[in-house]
Amino acid sequence: MRVFLSLPIAFSIFATSLYSNGFSGWKKHILHESRGGMRTASVGDYTKDGIPDIITSSEGQTILFVGPKFKPLVIHEHSDHVFIHSAEFDVDGDGDLDFVGGRHRTPGIIVWFEQPENPLEDKWIARNVSSELIGIHSLITADIDRDGKLDLLATSALKTSTHPDQPSTDYPESLVWFSVPEDPHNAEKWEPHAFADKDAPGATHYIGVGDVNNDGRIDAAVGAKIGAFPNGNYFAWWEAPADPTRAWTKHLINQEHPGASHIYPADLNGDGQMDFAASRGHADGVFWFKGPDWELEPIHMDIRLPHALVIFDMEGDGDTDIATCAKGSLEVWWYENDGRGNFTNHFVATGQAAYDIRAADMDQDGDKDFVIGGDISRNLMWCENPAN
Repeated sequence: MRVFLSLPIAFSIFATSLYSNGFSGWKKHILHESRGGMRTASVGDYTKDGIPDIITSSEGQTILFVGPKFKPLVIHEHSDHVFIHSAEFDVDGDGDLDFVGGRHRTPGIIVWFEQPENPLEDKWIARNVSSELIGIHSLITADIDRDGKLDLLATSALKTSTHPDQPSTDYPESLVWFSVPEDPHNAEKWEPHAFADKDAPGATHYIGVGDVNNDGRIDAAVGAKIGAFPNGNYFAWWEAPADPTRAWTKHLINQEHPGASHIYPADLNGDGQMDFAASRGHADGVFWFKGPDWELEPIHMDIRLPHALVIFDMEGDGDTDIATCAKGSLEVWWYENDGRGNFTNHFVATGQAAYDIRAADMDQDGDKDFVIGGDISRNLMWCENPAN
């Protein structure tokens, strides 16, 4: 029988406080604190009770926080499982949600955890997806091959490895997608397809997916930060061909963005053309590129290191809104879209950093809250929307 474990690092359940400046009205719930920081937070119904849960990674522990009280349950321990990114994904198609985690540093690994029949009692089995990539900095799902089933996309951002267990890779500075094997329970690995084959330099960060050119195929976009890595400072998108296992066509959006990190396609101004919401997570600024010419439209240009971005519909009005948590400014903001690409900036919280932000109704009161995996703030938290 699985039991709720006492963790070796400090945590508090629903440690609630109003922010010190007092004017946002949002409440902060600190669920967990970690010496090593917590860089990802996957939200979904991981216990089959219709209530959102959270899975994160902390110092080699994969931890399930069981809603609605978010009591922590360690579901796996492995020293290599320090996941920087994650995705919620029904891998085996059995109707319940599984967890996929990716480790950035070499050796790069992607692992999926099968949700067991009794998720609070039975063992969560970890199975390999890939150990062939270097520098995994994003995981996202989409139906790439149009077979009605989700596939997994990942970055392989680094050029070379210094780790003896992974001295080289066939996928340096690449973007890769995987289709789920016919029998994922017994597959040794998933077959990778490099859609940007050695064509994505500059330490690529987060992948966004959508039909950019309205041809019925899922395309992908990414930002590349540069830093110590050459040939970056750009946002680009890759056009999917009829056969997605072949190389995709690269289109540069803008080549003058030091610190480029996040980019997600969406029609932000309601004109039927795809746009891109974007941020420079290793520099400053949240903004959007207006299609089809990719003219930059500012949203919040002086926010520092917005290394987390999510697009969602806050009000249920059909418009795409945006939210960020900036690890430089240590602030959480959301940006309200009027449907025509005009954004109103709403302050949420201060004193918080992030590598990951998700928008979900955590308390099931009918509005969107934010779940944040802190980086330098070294915590897992959620911000409660004061609307209801």
